[in-house]
Amino acid sequence: MASSRTPKPGNGQARRRADVTALDDADKALIELLQRDGRTPYTRLAESVGLSEAAVRQRVQRLIDNNVVQIVAVTDPLRLGFRRQAMIGIRTEGDITAVAESLAAMSEIDYLVYTSGRFDLLAEMVCEDDEHLLTLLNEQIRNIPGVSSTETFVYLRLQKQTYTWGAR
Repeated sequence: MASSRTPKPGNGQARRRADVTALDDADKALIELLQRDGRTPYTRLAESVGLSEAAVRQRVQRLIDNNVVQIVAVTDPLRLGFRRQAMIGIRTEGDITAVAESLAAMSEIDYLVYTSGRFDLLAEMVCEDDEHLLTLLNEQIRNIPGVSSTETFVYLRLQKQTYTWGAR
């Protein structure tokens, strides 16, 4: 079951809080099994967690609907014909949320997080080549109101990528 906290006003602005989803032991076990292999059949998941197949289907669908899990094929873009992948560190001025929303609308950005420290946002991009990356940086990202500077970290090779951190 999902529950979310109601934003409360503070200093004239609504505070945004992450949705809190209550996970029981069966949900956590399902998540861990799916992290290992997202293609595990519902029958095997049901056996592993001690629920019926129908109950597992409903739980997995609820986890998907509540954005707790995504079941996708994770790939290495550099092995699929894309020639450039990069992480962009972005410093902002003013409303960081407006900048983040503009960045999130870009199809080339597959990962975007708010950070503390040297950068306000980190965005991972997959591009066709260096010219595509340059165009995105110069014509799109650096033209977003509130972007004060960027720093680009070009990926040379993917050494490790895992999503099996479990559930707490």
